[in-house]
Amino acid sequence: MPVSDLHTIGRTQVRVSALGFGAAAIGNLYRPVDDATAAATLKAVTDGGIGYIDTAPRYGHGLSERRLADLSADATLSTKVGRVLTPIPAPPPGTERHGFVDGDPFDEHFDYSYDGVMRSFEDSQKRLKRERIDMLLVHDLGVETHGSDHARHLTAFLSGGLRALHELKAQGLTQAIGLGVNETAICDLVMAEADIDVLMLAGRYTLLEQTPLDGLFERCAARGVSVLAAAPFNSGLLAGGAHFNYEAPPTDILSRVRDIEAVCTRHHVPLAAAALQFPGFHPVVASTVVGMARPQQVARNIELFSHPIPAELWHDLKAAGLLRADAPAGDVSQA
Repeated sequence: MPVSDLHTIGRTQVRVSALGFGAAAIGNLYRPVDDATAAATLKAVTDGGIGYIDTAPRYGHGLSERRLADLSADATLSTKVGRVLTPIPAPPPGTERHGFVDGDPFDEHFDYSYDGVMRSFEDSQKRLKRERIDMLLVHDLGVETHGSDHARHLTAFLSGGLRALHELKAQGLTQAIGLGVNETAICDLVMAEADIDVLMLAGRYTLLEQTPLDGLFERCAARGVSVLAAAPFNSGLLAGGAHFNYEAPPTDILSRVRDIEAVCTRHHVPLAAAALQFPGFHPVVASTVVGMARPQQVARNIELFSHPIPAELWHDLKAAGLLRADAPAGDVSQA
């Protein structure tokens, strides 16, 4: 599938490219990226046919959004709400905060209320230099993020922040609203209470995990909710990295990756190509979103996304119990 193939989000007019760019890396995630490299990366993204870009205030505490300010209006853009940034004295060079190095001099706090969502949107408008932002995603709701504060934050969103999103949509300031999360349970909780268009689900529909097939994707299809499958490499492990879901991988996961890679090798397919292409076979997935920090990474991921994969590879993964039998993949019929 070409990276530039366009897919419509839910019942909206928003269209996203089959491969999307996650802009956390140009917010200096884990390591600094200079302005010239960030600009070159964005040029490689747009020149390569990637027409969907996702960012958030959290990414570099506003830095990622600022670096996207000159982005062509032709690109579909999403950002997030749920965190509000407040100014702080500039930290010393090399300071890492919340995983971002040398971010902008702001700190973050959660605020899913009506006022918090409106302030977050207005601040993003200024950083992005856009009046309208195509999609707004509520960032990191859920028990895994908030623990004992989960119920309070969910109530704040359902009783206030959700109304703000619907008002922004009614005013034409955004066209699609939804969630940007790392867990599946919150998706069902919110869909039961709210009319949304899209879910960005990070790391939950990959070669290593297909729990959304337990009913979530079916419910998305029934409600006309599209899915943006983010983090297809599970924090890098499926692309040769050392992290699985932001942590050191357990031994059983390492063993599973080795087994999957062995099947890929037999078919002369890079593991990363299979990982990058797999989510997009599901009909509810509108875009697969991957983070990239350098032009070379962009070129490599575009190549991987287009690498030929024989149907037999998916068949062999299923036969070996390494991929769910009901997972759409290539030309292989679902069991």
